[in-house]
Amino acid sequence: MKRKTFILAALAAAVSMTGMTGCGQKSDQPAAGANGEKIQGQKIRIAMVVKSLGNGFFDAAHTGAKEAAAQLKDVEIIYTGPTTPSAEGQIEIVNSLISQKVDAIVISANDPNALVPIAKKAMQRGIKVVSFDSGLAQEGRLMQLNPSNAELIARKQLQMAADSIGGAGEIAILSASAQATNQNIWIDVMKSQLNGPEFSKLKLVATTYGDDQSDKSYREAIGLLRSYPNLKAIIAPTTVGIVAASKAIVDENVVGKVFVTGLGLPSEMAGHVKSGAVKEFAIWNPIDLGYAATYAAYDFVKGAADAKAGGKFAAGRMGTIAIDAKGEAAMAEPFTYNRGNVDQFAKIF
Repeated sequence: MKRKTFILAALAAAVSMTGMTGCGQKSDQPAAGANGEKIQGQKIRIAMVVKSLGNGFFDAAHTGAKEAAAQLKDVEIIYTGPTTPSAEGQIEIVNSLISQKVDAIVISANDPNALVPIAKKAMQRGIKVVSFDSGLAQEGRLMQLNPSNAELIARKQLQMAADSIGGAGEIAILSASAQATNQNIWIDVMKSQLNGPEFSKLKLVATTYGDDQSDKSYREAIGLLRSYPNLKAIIAPTTVGIVAASKAIVDENVVGKVFVTGLGLPSEMAGHVKSGAVKEFAIWNPIDLGYAATYAAYDFVKGAADAKAGGKFAAGRMGTIAIDAKGEAAMAEPFTYNRGNVDQFAKIF
């Protein structure tokens, strides 16, 4: 991830945009057909359905989506999601979007399989469905945009944990929900990498789930600290979990004894880095993720020839991104934040 990307994204965040912030508003505009044709003056409506509202990661993704819409000019972004992260909440929202006849749905799924039937229904109605961040099962979407490569994400988190504790000791994982597609993939890869020589001195003692809720994640972190007195590090591959675990470290007075790392937002993590609870953490740029996902949905709506499994899509300033045979694409590798740079990026997202 390069600094130029963040500067561009920061400038884009200042662009004034108009749009809906939920799915309660109705529209009689028809969805685009296979050739992407619209009545003169109508905008292509792309709905971004996130895991839950009020999550800083997805707010940043929304900023990227608005940046893409401003560049594409004929796009309107509908940003929505349930108040708490649940598949049931997302199903209700997608059903409403089908009734509104949006042109595309870009979704980060709370459950990869439970949302497939409603996603199929949307596609049968001509709506292009693209998942990002946490993916839908293959049969429920046209493409999945992964923020990075699973092996790189897993290795990055283990490496940060190892660096924080001198390369050896007990570690635990505090994840989002047990059904979160991306979290489970990363955890499986981490477990596999722990069997290799590079991380042989790290011992995984527990994996817990905070369901991407602050209170539950905090309680789970407290439980880990009290259940494993020799614990040296908590890896939280979730922006909600890493903040909650960092607070637990401070409240339990184990700063310097136990360290937290994982995936977090600089704006939410700067104070925890300064407290000493966190030495370093990582994240891809969610602004870029929302931006690229919007471009992908646009290409599918417009019927671009290469917008298919085994093809590619044009992603504006992110360049051309390849889509593999399973309909998956990867954006970039995670970037590391620490005491030396966290304040700089905290001003952006």
